[in-house]
Amino acid sequence: MPRRLATLLASTLMLIALLIAGVLIPVPYSEMSPGPTVNTLGDHAGAPVLQISGRKTYQPTGHLNMTTVRVTGPDYRMNAFEAFIGWLGHDSTVVPHKTLYPEGQTAEQADQENAEEFSQSQESAKVAALGQLHIPVASQTVVASVMKDKPADGKLHAGDVIKAVDGKPVRTYGDVAKLVTRHKPGEKTVFTVIPAKVAAAAEKQGKRPAGDQKQVALTTTKADNGRAVVGIQAGVDHIFPFPIDIKLADVGGPSAGLMFALGIVDKLTPGNMTGGRFVAGTGTIDDKGKVGPIGGISMKTVGARAKGAQFFLTPKENCAAAAKDTPEGLTLVKVGTIGDAVKALDKISTGHTAGLPSCSPAGRS
Repeated sequence: MPRRLATLLASTLMLIALLIAGVLIPVPYSEMSPGPTVNTLGDHAGAPVLQISGRKTYQPTGHLNMTTVRVTGPDYRMNAFEAFIGWLGHDSTVVPHKTLYPEGQTAEQADQENAEEFSQSQESAKVAALGQLHIPVASQTVVASVMKDKPADGKLHAGDVIKAVDGKPVRTYGDVAKLVTRHKPGEKTVFTVIPAKVAAAAEKQGKRPAGDQKQVALTTTKADNGRAVVGIQAGVDHIFPFPIDIKLADVGGPSAGLMFALGIVDKLTPGNMTGGRFVAGTGTIDDKGKVGPIGGISMKTVGARAKGAQFFLTPKENCAAAAKDTPEGLTLVKVGTIGDAVKALDKISTGHTAGLPSCSPAGRS
């Protein structure tokens, strides 16, 4: 066999072997790509994303789009060839698998965590939006969860309103742990609670639950740190003055909080906050309206621009990363609070965009 032909054959066989290895060998990476973007002011799957009743609302035009990132599932293992193609692509990014999914986390656990974060982001968005509008929101301390095989298991239930511990009023969820840990493990403590069903019925009417209180005696047990516990996680439940429902299926995580909050503000405010412009954005939000950073910012800006967004509300901590590869035609607007976002939308709606706080690669405006 001529040397040139032998060399060509060997090279071809090596290439085939590399391709086969690339397809068969799994690598510890996951892929992120732009996901769906949904207008919080509009409909999704045939129903309004934001449904508000018991209060005068308005029908604003324009877009306040929440954005998402599509990721490979926790049980999916990319092969070397897919990872290589992903690294070369502009509209996707490849990251270490453990960046998205902690070691040992199952698909069910990941879904549950995403659902819980999404639910919490909705609650915080409502509180932050009404706070921006100076509409009071009441709160109460509740049993957020009960640990299996602990003293409270079967005696306290998620949603029970905690009014007192050992006769001492509970004003914040932090009071519960303080009062329980005054005991030594093995001592009894008494919770005064309103059952979850009673509380839920009152909340539907926008009222604080009253009456039907019961006392539950529990024997404390010893935690790993040596302190007395009863096996519950206390949390905060808000009582809204009128119903606000957020309907959006197949979405998880906390990053839509800012855009949900702005959508609520816009629907409760005369006129159009966007001036009819296409604004998208992202960011977590807490009860006080502080906007927090999120992951996958570059994928979200790409997805938003592809749908027609002109402006993108960007958490200030994400500014530097987003500015490194901003899609052409998209203006990044830096925000740290819901108040910042409302002020920016006022400039956008009136066309005074020269003064918008922008993002730069160095994170400065």
